[in-house]
Amino acid sequence: MPTLGSLPTEKPELELTFIATGSQRLHSAKVTGVVTLTPEGLLEDGVPTSLPDGALVLITGTSPFRLRGRITTVLEQLLEQMSRDGSLGLAVSTAAGTRQPFPPATVDQATSLGIGLLATSAPAGRWEVVHEEIQQSRLARAERRTAQLSSLVQELPAQLADPRAMQRIADWLARVLECQVLVSEPERVLATSPDTAAEQLAQAIIRQSVDGVLPQTLSGPHTQLISLAADTVLAVARRTPFGEADLRLLRHAAKLLGLVDQAHREYRAASDASHAARSAAFELLLDGEVDKARRVMANLAPGLLDTETARVFVVETEPARRDLAARRCSASVGQQALVVPDPRNDLRILIVHPIHPNADTGAEISDELTRLVGVLGPPASLGGSGIYSMALLADALHEAITAQKFAALQPDSVALSVHGSDLVGLLPQAEAQHWARRLLHPLMRNETQWESMRETLPAVLAYPYTVAARRLRLHRNTVMRRASRAAELLRMDFASISDRIAVALAMELVTQREVSASPQPTDLESPSLTRLLAIPQVHAWAQTLVRPVQADRRDLLSTALAWLNFDTHIEPAARSLGLSEVTVRSHLRAVEKYVQRDLTTLAGVRDLQFSLHVVTGQLDLHSRQHEVRGAEC
Repeated sequence: MPTLGSLPTEKPELELTFIATGSQRLHSAKVTGVVTLTPEGLLEDGVPTSLPDGALVLITGTSPFRLRGRITTVLEQLLEQMSRDGSLGLAVSTAAGTRQPFPPATVDQATSLGIGLLATSAPAGRWEVVHEEIQQSRLARAERRTAQLSSLVQELPAQLADPRAMQRIADWLARVLECQVLVSEPERVLATSPDTAAEQLAQAIIRQSVDGVLPQTLSGPHTQLISLAADTVLAVARRTPFGEADLRLLRHAAKLLGLVDQAHREYRAASDASHAARSAAFELLLDGEVDKARRVMANLAPGLLDTETARVFVVETEPARRDLAARRCSASVGQQALVVPDPRNDLRILIVHPIHPNADTGAEISDELTRLVGVLGPPASLGGSGIYSMALLADALHEAITAQKFAALQPDSVALSVHGSDLVGLLPQAEAQHWARRLLHPLMRNETQWESMRETLPAVLAYPYTVAARRLRLHRNTVMRRASRAAELLRMDFASISDRIAVALAMELVTQREVSASPQPTDLESPSLTRLLAIPQVHAWAQTLVRPVQADRRDLLSTALAWLNFDTHIEPAARSLGLSEVTVRSHLRAVEKYVQRDLTTLAGVRDLQFSLHVVTGQLDLHSRQHEVRGAEC
């Protein structure tokens, strides 16, 4: 679209010349159209009540300025109206060579009002063509801007917190304005287009920080800095200057970027609060504080933890990809599970999947996580636990971590306990159920007594009485009384690690694994624990677990066997081996690392005892009292 200053050179056929320039700004002002008037019309109808902003007014026909009187008054009124409406100039048709077609008073008035005076010798028909060209140009520009704004709106995400929204808008701005774009905070780059823009615009950003250049001001040749928030800046630069239309488009984009930035900040704040709450709930679950965890999650996920059992999954991936993997896990499981990055390990993501009564064993969630690990690709891996009571999720987590360690060595990088990756899953289920029910029969004969024991006994076997009482929210004396009664009925000694392991395994099979057991033959011979472990699958599992221990140059095997024979007491084990207690502790830490088991937990000690029994043939799995009671049965 031509400007008032460029019109004489762009359209030489108009033979247009300036008589009075009006003001310097008029030369760069764009002409929006040509309004044609006649002297007769002005004299008869008077001055138009309104004129287009940016218009050039042309008076055609015989020059009226040889006349005096009323025409001078009409011209004064016309200039006043043009000034009010923002018209750029007044042109008059004259004969070629006319030097001054305007009266001096008109020239003075036009100069004071900032309106340009021009003369043309071109016929009116040519001016009609000019007006049509200007309108077509304006229409084309309007359509182009409309298309640009439409494409900008299309870049808006369905949700402002979309992490890719800012980058898409930056790419659009760089493409439409043919410039370099950088959106940044003092500590990081939020979006850049093209990739080299950050390096090119860094100097302008630094200059703003050091010299205090105000936002939305020109900070360098063809560079614009626009503040989006307190510390977020949009920087754009190109080789050619920005026109007014470009700047308007830039400001539109800046507003949208500001909204996206604000949404990101609010989303991060809400996400951080949600993450903190979920992490706190997970820690409470690991401590056995189930009621407190439920209260923490009541508003975030109502009813999620209102179950009695759950499974735990562990996804491990690279640290740089963990946040992305955690978001994908959350999206995959929805509101069916609790997902938190492990605060103690920057490789892991922890998932608690509550199992509702009469539901499946979490196959849908495990299938989703398996698919996700496949999408993530190596080195991502997935481990899963069996079904545990909510009070024993620490044990479930330990089992899931163990399964994940095995998964990392599997072709599909997945090991789920319900599919046989843990020891209990490897046992022949029908025979194991029969053994467990026969062992626990004295506790199960009375239904009221059994309900009390199934709630109390797992914690009593796994933890010291004081800790078990706190987890169960019972008095310590109540816990001790129930433990003594159970030991008496079972004819076992709970001071013996072998007896505690046997009863804990039986409790797990009866209370947590029965759903996967096959129907039990009525004539099935009562198996022993030793026979349950004497199958090829368990033997392979034990060999895998113990092989690194055997390979160590130290005699770690003897230390572990002595420690277990003395019911996990350090002092007598050290005396029997002729070693210092410090050495025994050092050996046990090495064993713990090799077998990837937490030897402070009953489940960890159980796996070590069973694997050593299978590999070495040593370690009794029953106390004498148990053997006697079993023989009597």
